[in-house]
Amino acid sequence: MSIEDDAVEVRAQGWRTLAALHGRIEADLERALNAEADLSVVEYTVLEALSRQDGWHMRMQQLGRAAALSSSATTRLVNRLEDRGLLTRVLCLDDRRGVYTELTAAGHKIFDQARPVHDHTLEQALAEATDAPELAPLVDALHALSPVPSA
Repeated sequence: MSIEDDAVEVRAQGWRTLAALHGRIEADLERALNAEADLSVVEYTVLEALSRQDGWHMRMQQLGRAAALSSSATTRLVNRLEDRGLLTRVLCLDDRRGVYTELTAAGHKIFDQARPVHDHTLEQALAEATDAPELAPLVDALHALSPVPSA
């Protein structure tokens, strides 16, 4: 094997490790959020992204990027959350083709109820992942990350 082949394998192994950690955490979050708040992980992600807007709203494209969803998946998700009364759509006054989304009072309420569940479950999942020798270095790297300053 050449040095280049070794580098490719190291990156591939790193990716597999990251995917394994992500899968474990997402499964734990999915169970907890569904049981405690009747939300999926992606629904929580959307509510969390909108909650950080401080009274502002997000374009559908921005929301899709925040939740790592395609345009059509974003529309379906927004439809479901709107049907549940957790968010609403607002037409852009400057560009009638633009559509914004924002949390409703009910959306804020369920997010506020779900956040401690999310945070506790994430903390617990990361703690459990440190018991797996192949995942522990990645968990350590996550803990070493500096918080991103708010804009």
